[in-house]
Amino acid sequence: MKTNRFLTKIFVTAMFIMGIASVQANNVQISGTAVSGSNLTFNISWENSWFASAAPSNWDAVWVFVKYQDCNTKLWTHADLSTTAGDFTAGSPLQVDPVTDGKGVFVRRSAVGGGNISNVAISLKLNIPTGTYNYKVYGIEMVNVTQGSFQLGDAVAGYGFTPLTVDSNAQSNGLTTAQLGAYSADLQPSFPMGYNSFYCMKYEITQEQYADFLNSLTFTQQKNRVIVDPISPAGSYAIWSAYSYRNGLAIVTPGNNGAIPAVFGCDGTAGTPNSSNDGQNIAMNGISWGDLTAYLDWAALRPMTEMEFEKTCRGPLPRIDGEYPWGSTDITQSLSSSVTNSKMNNEISSVAVNNGMCNYYANSAAIGYGPTRVGMFATGSSGRLSAGAAYYGAMDMGGNLAERTIAVNAAGKNFTGALGDGNISATGFADVASWPSNTTASGVIFKGGDYVSSNAYVRTSDRSLFYSSAEARNYNVGGRGVR
Repeated sequence: MKTNRFLTKIFVTAMFIMGIASVQANNVQISGTAVSGSNLTFNISWENSWFASAAPSNWDAVWVFVKYQDCNTKLWTHADLSTTAGDFTAGSPLQVDPVTDGKGVFVRRSAVGGGNISNVAISLKLNIPTGTYNYKVYGIEMVNVTQGSFQLGDAVAGYGFTPLTVDSNAQSNGLTTAQLGAYSADLQPSFPMGYNSFYCMKYEITQEQYADFLNSLTFTQQKNRVIVDPISPAGSYAIWSAYSYRNGLAIVTPGNNGAIPAVFGCDGTAGTPNSSNDGQNIAMNGISWGDLTAYLDWAALRPMTEMEFEKTCRGPLPRIDGEYPWGSTDITQSLSSSVTNSKMNNEISSVAVNNGMCNYYANSAAIGYGPTRVGMFATGSSGRLSAGAAYYGAMDMGGNLAERTIAVNAAGKNFTGALGDGNISATGFADVASWPSNTTASGVIFKGGDYVSSNAYVRTSDRSLFYSSAEARNYNVGGRGVR
């Protein structure tokens, strides 16, 4: 785990493709992209990849998915990929893992090892209609959360579960309210409890990633995913009426006539957008439950459950009462007011390194405070405690921004872990029927604390924000997804 860098996503160039452009996001680089027939090839790079044989005995990966734009209609669609193993190739030391629904692939190390991945060739096979298209290839860093038992709840956290072990029996037969404790509901085996393996986003969604999402939507879809009208002048901020809470998402090119969508980018310094100091890698705040679910559906991911949240943080280790996601009761405050290289891709804390580095308890909603660069506390030499890292390597599971998860209550208990399919509704909403309502967010709970809240909310097992308004756009709330 290390500081994140830029992810470059290229519009594919080939003899039947009409447009060329590029966009960026964090840590992964995708370059040299080309299409020949149904074969899509590119080179992939990222820093500090691992496949560990010792604890946590997991690996990191990149979730790679493709969008294609019809050159006549200008509409973007999620590309299905072949699910046949022989239709994928990867140069050493990587392998490509297809998924059963064909909505993307996981690219990861094929054997135990660690270090940077540099320009490894990948080939995928598209399964889309014949046509003339533009393409975008996206990559999101993930960590593998392995199958296995884990301990849920502790004796300190507010509204926490009754401490118990979630094992194969629990996942196979379900759990009852009597086992889980107050403020819970009976769970069927279909509910994702965290026992089964899954992938979790390594970082919270960044402002640049959210801009990339917006830039593949129609004008109508965009209108429901930001507060600004897409026809507003260049420089208009998208989530707040002005640059606030370190959110610089802004219009770069206005839309037109309700038909041509706007182009969004990052403009944290209110000048030339998408400059090196415009906050591209700062966590994306101000997104509602509807915004989060639309992004996850678009990326063919899904929301995580609060039980999966605890599994990602604690892993198989014994619980420590009152522990934070990095596995101890140590916590060191480091706010956005104490950073070096502000808003740049190497933004770093200026607070002396200590155990449990965490952006929490600014104790103020002032617009000058806000989230920091995702993964800011991790360096090439940091350990889990000083990096504030969760057990499997996910970053910022505590502090920075609160994260919405599926609650173990009457409204959330019927969640089955259904995945997004890469396409959202014509009006810009997730359309996965079994997910909690886009407008009410009934069945959603905040986890992990944030840059405003006290340390109590940062605790791994804390469930105090059970009844908070989860559908609104809040300055201290972001999110991530799983698959």
